[in-house]
Amino acid sequence: MKSPILAASLAGNVIGSQDSSFVVAEWRDAGGGEEPPLLIAPLHLHRSDDELWYVLEGVLCVQLGDEVIEARAGAAVMAPAGTPHTFWNPSPDPTRYLLVMTPRVHRLIEEIHMLEDRSWQSLQALFEKYDSQLF
Repeated sequence: MKSPILAASLAGNVIGSQDSSFVVAEWRDAGGGEEPPLLIAPLHLHRSDDELWYVLEGVLCVQLGDEVIEARAGAAVMAPAGTPHTFWNPSPDPTRYLLVMTPRVHRLIEEIHMLEDRSWQSLQALFEKYDSQLF
C-alpha cells in the first residue's frame, strides 16, 4: 500500500506523481483581459487524457471546441480526452485555480516550462511526444 501524500498548503505546489492516477496543481494568473484574450495555454487537445479546472478565486474562461465557458469561484470545467481546449483569465484581476490532470499531462507541462526553444516545431514535437496535439 502506498503512503498518503499530504500538502499542508497547495499554494504553488503539486500533489501527486508519475505513479499516481492524477496530479493536482494550484495555479494563479495575474489577470489579462478579453480583447484579445491572453491565453494561458495555446489551443490543444490530449488524445487520451482528461483535464479539469476548479476555480478557487476570480474567473477563468475555458474554451472547449467552439464553446466558451466562464467559470467563477466554486465552478469546475472538464475537457474530456480528444476535446480541443484553451483557457484564460478574462479579467484584469487575478484568478486562482486547481488544475487536475493525469501524470502524462503534468509531464508535458513540466517539459514545456523547461524548453529553451519554444518554436512552433519544437512545441508540436513535444505535444506529440505526450499523445497531444497543438493547433
